[in-house]
Amino acid sequence: MSSNAQLMARRRAAVARGVGQAFEIFVERARNAELWDVEGQRYIDFAGGIAVLNTGHCHPRVVEAVQQQLTQYTHTCFQVVAYEPYVALAEKLNALAPGEFAKKTLLLSSGAEAVENAVKIARAYTQRSGVIAFTGGYHGRTLMTLGLTGKVQPYKSGFGPFPAEVFHAKFPNALHGVSIDEAIASVEQIFKNDIEAERVAAFIVEPVQGEGGFYIAPVEFVRRLRELADRHGILLIADEVQTGAGRTGTWFACEQWGVAPDLITTAKSLAGGFPISGVVGRAEVMDAPAPGGLGGTYAGSPIACAAALAVLEVFEQEKLLARSQALGERLVQRLTAIAETQPAIGDVRALGAMVAIELFAVENGRADLRRPDADLTRRVVADAARRGLILLSCGTNGNVIRFLVPLTASNALIGEGLDILQASLVAVQRA
Repeated sequence: MSSNAQLMARRRAAVARGVGQAFEIFVERARNAELWDVEGQRYIDFAGGIAVLNTGHCHPRVVEAVQQQLTQYTHTCFQVVAYEPYVALAEKLNALAPGEFAKKTLLLSSGAEAVENAVKIARAYTQRSGVIAFTGGYHGRTLMTLGLTGKVQPYKSGFGPFPAEVFHAKFPNALHGVSIDEAIASVEQIFKNDIEAERVAAFIVEPVQGEGGFYIAPVEFVRRLRELADRHGILLIADEVQTGAGRTGTWFACEQWGVAPDLITTAKSLAGGFPISGVVGRAEVMDAPAPGGLGGTYAGSPIACAAALAVLEVFEQEKLLARSQALGERLVQRLTAIAETQPAIGDVRALGAMVAIELFAVENGRADLRRPDADLTRRVVADAARRGLILLSCGTNGNVIRFLVPLTASNALIGEGLDILQASLVAVQRA
């Protein structure tokens, strides 16, 4: 069998340079929250395929459902010959989404595709063109979703121009000095300086910013945004590609807002590792595009639908929403304890099991919140990998470590992973 180094050499020769890779590791097999590379090295997986594996690698129920579906049919294109798993999944997502109104669902293949279609639907319904997103937000890698994304490196650099009539307001961030009042005022300023409210189709916001640093949208901010939307006939889109499928302790994070969005995008962990995404929303809004205006050849693949239906069963049978809340509390408790001896950790934050720490330069024994430490973050992530723990960094300043461990991971494995993190923090600062 080839080594990691040999496979990396082949990769560099065959794969486009723009496809990044966090670690020079090639997986050979994976189960639950562990994986083994082609050289037999074991790793604890705190990345979960970037929030895709809330039910872990190769959950037996998901594998069983996919195997059964493979024996029946693998593809017909839903727009040509339909199949029940698509309809069954749509029914379940409609029932799970918050809001006391009728809902409908569109299934697709990727998170970016879901966001792009949410914008299409909003424009079709409102007959308006403008979209307001937020600084630090991440919404995908297509040109439309890059336009919405509020982070240049590495996503937007060199790919412009982007679609017109996309504007960015401030995202509230108490840690970095942006208040809710300032964020709402920046929306109002867009109405004055860039586009009148009557031409804005939608606001799009992540309940917790994913690539942007795991900053949580305050409930008060979202409620005020909802009020602005209602006042001006603007739709509110919750981008739940990363927060959805139980990561935050509720199936959709926006369930915790107390106000319902008009449209929700979902993907990532929805099918336990199989590619599927969706847009769930108000029935009359979802029905705005004419037949043929929505869809895709592989959209709502029967294989992925079967996997997603199995994921929903697993959540119910294994009580994973409660597990998400308990896991988040466990992670925060231990990370807070680590922070007491590691002053570079300037913040520990979480919504359910969507958890992050933010690292800063240390001044007089305390984290200097004016000096994000991306270099320290890189070194900690690299050292942890050498010790057998897969971590991901994120954030506009590259100084946030995010925790997306499968909800099915055992407490013992979580503890082992956090021991490695603590050891890496100590080691790289002594070096």
